[in-house]
Amino acid sequence: MKHFLLALPLAAILAAPLMAQAATPEATPIEALDTALIATMKAGSANASFMSRYNDLDPIVKSSLNLPVILQNSVGFLWTTIPAAQQEQLATLFEQFTVASYVNGFAGYSGQQIQILPDERDVGTNKIVETQIVSPGDAAPTRLDYVMTNGDAGWQVTDVLLNGTISKVAVQSSDFSALVVSGNASQLITALEAKIAALSGGALKS
Repeated sequence: MKHFLLALPLAAILAAPLMAQAATPEATPIEALDTALIATMKAGSANASFMSRYNDLDPIVKSSLNLPVILQNSVGFLWTTIPAAQQEQLATLFEQFTVASYVNGFAGYSGQQIQILPDERDVGTNKIVETQIVSPGDAAPTRLDYVMTNGDAGWQVTDVLLNGTISKVAVQSSDFSALVVSGNASQLITALEAKIAALSGGALKS
């Protein structure tokens, strides 16, 4: 389960909600994403097409996650050296990669639940929302903490901490930064295109 979580893009790790109280403003995007992921999983179990599930999930992912910030942090300091045209292409591909990974990874529903824990932590201007995933057959829940940042679009996810410590952005950065040189992200573009094609079974055209 934990290896699967790290293989997914940021926050692609949610399941059915189990909440006793109303979500705080910073937890609300997580609740919304979770609801959409459950719908995606149930649609997969009902044999809905990849593109149908993708199109339903895409707007929720864009509103819940700050994809531009996640992408820039994953690429690292070389982001500012990349030409504007490649930056725009990467933004499109990263969105497709993120949503396609969710659809591929949450292909069927089998009773998963998520609990948003009552404790939240302040880290500078960010909030850490603590959750745990309970999956049928797993001996213990999986801990996930979400780094939430309040920006122009409100509270959005900017990182996920597996077991409360392992940064998904840092893990992703080790992959992305190796494919970028100063002024050129063509290798990363090619790699993302290949990943998108594989995740979607060729259904999604990059």
